[in-house]
Amino acid sequence: MKTILVPTEANDVMDATLATALRVATGFGSHLEGFAVRVSVPTVVAMDVAPSASLAFFEEENAEAARLARAAFERFMQANGVPAKPLHVPAGVAPTGPSWSWLDDAPEGDNFVGHHGRVFDVLVIGRPSNEPHGPHMSTFEAGLFESGRPILLAPPKAPATVGEHVLIAWNCSTEQARAVGFAMPFLAKAKQVTILTVEGATVPGPSAEQLAASLSRHGITAALVATTGGDNRTAGPTILEHASRLGCDLIVKGAYTQSRLRQMIFGGTTRHILTHAEVPVLTAH
Repeated sequence: MKTILVPTEANDVMDATLATALRVATGFGSHLEGFAVRVSVPTVVAMDVAPSASLAFFEEENAEAARLARAAFERFMQANGVPAKPLHVPAGVAPTGPSWSWLDDAPEGDNFVGHHGRVFDVLVIGRPSNEPHGPHMSTFEAGLFESGRPILLAPPKAPATVGEHVLIAWNCSTEQARAVGFAMPFLAKAKQVTILTVEGATVPGPSAEQLAASLSRHGITAALVATTGGDNRTAGPTILEHASRLGCDLIVKGAYTQSRLRQMIFGGTTRHILTHAEVPVLTAH
């Protein structure tokens, strides 16, 4: 976890997102890169009968939002004594961290989150909300589906720790296997690891016992917890309840084992955790 990308917006929870990212960067000696999330020109504006005035207003608003995002990022880093350094480290120079840099003039649109994220170890994004200034679900999903990298969802309140007690929400799926693979740096450093299985909310695949045996080869000891009576609509609350009761400060959960559309219509584990988690969640698809 040596490189961390933080898509940045000027909103009420950005400091909590930056604090989560800095917790991780401090633990791993990571470099943090920020950039302003810039919304695309809306179709209604692009097709307006008087486009020049509309576009000029939109571009001015976008530029101001980007300026505020950069100011928020730099203010946080300076307040916490994090030095500014370039991402690139010359040959023969040992990288040190945490450190930060800012990417100017990021293109408009959420697609850039996924495209640029492909060269970072993890993306830290605030838990999506319905607030007009974000964090936006579209930003999270662009990173999740387009970057090929894990997403660390930051809760609205800054956590005191990240990764001391890790809860793996094991449902035997491909998505969960990817999330566990991405989480190995956290698992290797954790003081405690718990594997939680919710009966009725799993797919065919290796058991929690098999996962624990595999992790033991990496020197990771995991406690096993199994619950009964769950399904894909109740597993989310069960996972969060156990994380809270056990004092976990990081959940590892694969995203969208069910289809995204089905979860939007009927609800599902990923959707519930995306909107209710009060601790950081490392997720991947």
